[in-house]
Amino acid sequence: MDPSFFSMGMWSIGAGALGAAALALVLANTDIFLSKSEEATLEYLENIDLKTLEKDPRTFKAKELWEKNGAVIMAVRRPGCFLCREEAADLSSLKPKLDKLGIPLYAVVKEQVGTEVKDFQPYFKGEIFLDAQKKFYGPQRRKLLFMGFMRLGVWCNFFRAWSGGFSGNLKGEGVILGGVFVVGPGKQGILLEHREKEFGDKVNPLSILEAAKKVKPRSLASENK
Repeated sequence: MDPSFFSMGMWSIGAGALGAAALALVLANTDIFLSKSEEATLEYLENIDLKTLEKDPRTFKAKELWEKNGAVIMAVRRPGCFLCREEAADLSSLKPKLDKLGIPLYAVVKEQVGTEVKDFQPYFKGEIFLDAQKKFYGPQRRKLLFMGFMRLGVWCNFFRAWSGGFSGNLKGEGVILGGVFVVGPGKQGILLEHREKEFGDKVNPLSILEAAKKVKPRSLASENK
């Protein structure tokens, strides 16, 4: 066999592999293969069953969280994730302003793994509840698997959180993406719905405050029912 023929064949295979890898990298950084989100309705959110994290947990309907004063609610992708801890800290920094507006800050998690929720609480200055059926992560649950680590935005988010001094672990389910909601009291409805597009795609705090300022007193919200 002619050595040059063999070398050309190997070069062609290598070039083809590099081309395929480059194409995969380009596609991974578009939104083509990202899970599509479906907007939640107030009726959908109202009927979600949540549990308190006490020794004797109480089950209640999610609408209790915002029925009187509205609420800001973070659906945490994974409490041990340093990106989620960064977003929790950002939201917690808004708590003094939210308190002045009379709007509580809450979070929901998908599961309780060891001390993960307890370890998350220093970053999040609000009550945390269990959404065992993962309804706050729907109606259309979105997942990001290994392709997420090929996205430039994810690595930028990693660097931002690392630079901010955040750290975490790999415990628990972390591929079902989370989000943040601002819900008005009564039947005012959903004022903001941020769906995490990729790991570390956190909500803009200013948009949270803008939505929170639109929250109406319950009497006015009920009039729009």
